[in-house]
Amino acid sequence: MQHLDDTTRTELEAAAFRRLLEHLDANKDVQNIDLMILADFCRNCLSKWLVAAADERGAELDYDAAREYVYGMPYGEWKDKYQTPATPEQLAALEARNKSKERA
Repeated sequence: MQHLDDTTRTELEAAAFRRLLEHLDANKDVQNIDLMILADFCRNCLSKWLVAAADERGAELDYDAAREYVYGMPYGEWKDKYQTPATPEQLAALEARNKSKERA
């Protein structure tokens, strides 16, 4: 992508990010803990990254507004509708992932 100008590259990155959000929205059954176990990030991470990017640019974006953008609705509503309790297996897998990161 080095051959692209900055504006085009930024537009492509933004389009890919919007597509990621659409994909996550279409797959609400994928729980945040599953994302954390497999990829070491989740919807909340994306929200935090948006807030950090806004801060770096001097723009104002609070965490709740960023989460509403990422989740497509207020977080509490999404949690009530789609979040399931973590299973003992999921919690064990997340703990094992976190321990493996400490050793690395």
